[in-house]
Amino acid sequence: MKIYNTQSGRKEELVTLNPGQVNMYVCGPTTYNYIHLGNARPLVVFDMVRRYLAFRGYRVRYVQNFTDVDDKIINRAREEGDDPIQLAERYIREYFADADALGIVRADIHPRVSDHIPDIITAIEGLIAKGYAYEVDGDVYYRVKAFQGYGKLSGRSLEDMLAGARVEVDERKEEPVDFALWKRAKPGEPSWESPWGPGRPGWHIECSVMSTKYLGETLDIHGGGADLIFPHHENEIAQAEANTGKPFVNYWMHNGFITVNSEKMSKSLGNFFILRDILARYPHDVVRFYLIATHYRSPLDFDDGKLEEAKKALGRLKTTKILAEEFLTGTTIEPVPQVLVSELTEKAKEMQDKFIEAMDDDFNSAKALGFLFELSHQINAFISNADPNQAADKAVLRQAMETFSNLGGVLGIFMETATDDQQSVDNLLNIILTMRNQARQDKHYALADSLRDFLNSQEIKVEDKAGGSQFRYEKAPQIDAIMDFLVALRQDFKNTKEYNRADKLRDELKGVGITLEDTREGVRWKIVDA
Repeated sequence: MKIYNTQSGRKEELVTLNPGQVNMYVCGPTTYNYIHLGNARPLVVFDMVRRYLAFRGYRVRYVQNFTDVDDKIINRAREEGDDPIQLAERYIREYFADADALGIVRADIHPRVSDHIPDIITAIEGLIAKGYAYEVDGDVYYRVKAFQGYGKLSGRSLEDMLAGARVEVDERKEEPVDFALWKRAKPGEPSWESPWGPGRPGWHIECSVMSTKYLGETLDIHGGGADLIFPHHENEIAQAEANTGKPFVNYWMHNGFITVNSEKMSKSLGNFFILRDILARYPHDVVRFYLIATHYRSPLDFDDGKLEEAKKALGRLKTTKILAEEFLTGTTIEPVPQVLVSELTEKAKEMQDKFIEAMDDDFNSAKALGFLFELSHQINAFISNADPNQAADKAVLRQAMETFSNLGGVLGIFMETATDDQQSVDNLLNIILTMRNQARQDKHYALADSLRDFLNSQEIKVEDKAGGSQFRYEKAPQIDAIMDFLVALRQDFKNTKEYNRADKLRDELKGVGITLEDTREGVRWKIVDA
């Protein structure tokens, strides 16, 4: 298997640190808004990479972070009159709703910056001790000139960067290219105590710290969008390698930009699209298909016409599944001649081999899809000529469809689209989890226990990890049962004069499209259109 390594600029054979295992880190979103289509592409791309590695027999340890402490979050919270941490938490929930809709398998760990401040402070202290960082009036900066090899990922020369640098407003830095590791606290901003006074981390240090904490000093694969190559990933390398003295990442992977009319999609140009606005117009699996139908490193131009093409193309593959399901029902009689049996079997094996060959060549999903369509054509032809009453025909088709479905599953395109009720259930469970975590922090153990007991009663399994709590269930609970519990809980808050909790719960429900109405007969609730 070969992977294009951004750092070397060529395809390289995948050789992992531990045989049979891949440690993989992918930069997650800064949670100050709903994710847009540009955010969605790396989510789908690296989910596909993860799925394929597992398909090829690797044990994949997958980490994706949330940046919940950042200037953008602070500015957005100030605009909305909200607490920055609470705003970030809200958009984390919204992220999961969108990611789940696209069939993204949740990471093994979703670490948050706010949970790793002590780790970040320790890392900065190490950089200062080694001469790679310096403190000025409560701010800490990385000394770029001290790191030999700065620019090796982006291909930029430090000398050129220094020569082209303009004098910045902050002249306290030794060099204009030096970047912030720790920012002194400003009034009204979230802050934490540190050896340099109250403040918060800079953007780049977080990923260096969280990735190495959970995956070790050297990562197999680090992924993200091409826009992160410089300065974010370049700075990650400088920080991590300066602290550990070891190579930070063996394979750097970056997906290409999404363009609109051949221009890079960006907020400054006003040509970006919120993902859920697109999902409101097109099925979730169609959007995912569209995002993987082009090789991940290539630019992807966006317009409705291409989504319509994706819808039609995916429809052909889904038609094959429908025809096969219809064929495989009913009674059977004597088997057909073996010659008819072997033809489709051999073709399925051939298409699987070609599919693997394409994906082994730097995850060429566009080429792999071509072989999946060819297999679809062969299956359709077999169905049109076979006899649904023949046991052998059914056996051969069943085997071919197993291959067909497995290959489609690697790409994540044969997913079941969640119903509106299912989505509402997941939104409500996220509210309960957040409330439970907050209750534990507040040492309100009675509330935390009641929330836990309710989840247990609904057979909801909760996993408490360093990156946050996650829920899992085999059978989705009824939305009515969850709402009955939450309505009663809100009333308990009012009875005990915990009005802030009652109001917050009402607002949280409103945020996921559920309104409450207090009537003489009791509380009524309804799901409203977004």
